[in-house]
Amino acid sequence: MNMSLMELYESMGWFAKGIVYTLLIMSALSFQQLISKWWSMRKAQAETRKFAPEFSQFLEEDNLGEAINLAEQYKKSHVARVLGGALSEIRPLIQDGSVTVADINSAERAVEREMLMTVVDLKRGLGILATVGATAPFVGLLGTTMGIVNSFTGMATSGAGGISAIAAGVAEALITTAIGIGVAIPAVWSFNYFQTKIDNLTAEMTYTSKEMIDYLIKGVSGEFGRSRFTREFNTAGQQTISQ
Repeated sequence: MNMSLMELYESMGWFAKGIVYTLLIMSALSFQQLISKWWSMRKAQAETRKFAPEFSQFLEEDNLGEAINLAEQYKKSHVARVLGGALSEIRPLIQDGSVTVADINSAERAVEREMLMTVVDLKRGLGILATVGATAPFVGLLGTTMGIVNSFTGMATSGAGGISAIAAGVAEALITTAIGIGVAIPAVWSFNYFQTKIDNLTAEMTYTSKEMIDYLIKGVSGEFGRSRFTREFNTAGQQTISQ
């Protein structure tokens, strides 16, 4: 007996159809998240490629005001969010020449806070992909199990035997597992891809933030007096040792 997919679908029971609808909803959610996450990361990387060279130029020119304004223009860039937030916090101190070791530490903490929030934003929605990838095969398997149970129950009720009596029911049951696997595969691939991508973006943020902190330390020691900065640093170090 040959049956098309449409005929097979029409012959499905209400439970099997419910499983199919559930899997289609899960697939739609995962693809919506996949497209949204891919687009947001693409925008972040595109803006970062534009932001990084201009930002470096402003730092070389000691033009912190323009550097901060530039960071505010590239709101989608993960690097701009981190560096702009830290510079905004420390700019008044640098401008009046009163930067201390504590101020540099404050800038580092500001970088860490911005990085934490940025990583949280980047990971938002990955739970949907992980959940779909992990549970879709089991949802399909549930439909398969109940379909096979219904097939053998029907065979027992009708008294008919042989594979031909249950072939249609088994085919109906197995189709749910096939759909479940088909939904899970792109979700798992997408989750792993975005997880690796976020790790790379985090490494970029960490690298550039360390560079900026080094710039601030060199700027303080050079422009506002190496002896003052060194004295405060040594004083803090001696207090730690004495404790």
